[in-house]
Amino acid sequence: MINSGNYICIEGNIGTGKTTLCELIQQRDQCKLILEEFADNPFLKYFYEDPERYSFTVELFFLTERHKQLKNDLLQPDLFITYYLSDYCLIKSLLFAKNNLKQEEEFKLYNKLYNSLSNDFRKPDRILYIHRPINIIQKQIKARGRSYELEIPDAYLQSIEEMYFQYFQTLKDTPCIILHCGEVDYINNPNAFEQIYQCLHKEFTTGIHHIEVKM
Repeated sequence: MINSGNYICIEGNIGTGKTTLCELIQQRDQCKLILEEFADNPFLKYFYEDPERYSFTVELFFLTERHKQLKNDLLQPDLFITYYLSDYCLIKSLLFAKNNLKQEEEFKLYNKLYNSLSNDFRKPDRILYIHRPINIIQKQIKARGRSYELEIPDAYLQSIEEMYFQYFQTLKDTPCIILHCGEVDYINNPNAFEQIYQCLHKEFTTGIHHIEVKM
């Protein structure tokens, strides 16, 4: 159940359909969308070409931009919205950094900065995680056609997913609903979207909950 002013995050691996789902929900609910502006990261395409060289730079840029966006949007009260809906959580920055920063000293520095920025920062009231098999994710990545994503290896996507699942195990105060979507197309399948929408508004206890989204 969503209360007025709640902060809800839609999370998932690369290419699972996070932004699209947020936009579909916003068409029904009078919520404020907070969408990641990944295209503004000038280092992203270079990271995929040379991860070892650009990992720290790309993650630092994402962290500062995400923090700035969330801080600005969440601190601006709006009487005409019911809740806040974002296609990422700030913790995403730390999870990707753990995966991408191979030099111990770089990660220590990054972690120190993350802790400073996230200290007393608002945590999500609920997380919905879109889970799809890696082969389906690869199909969706190719379908949206961002050139710098087309060569992402399966192993990288698998490691990102593992980072998320490890993090979810540590959650004690937040309901985390893992939506097993498979190949389900909730854009063109109203029944599938309705199942997800009900998970958004249904009452859940804290901890992890698994939901199979059917066609």
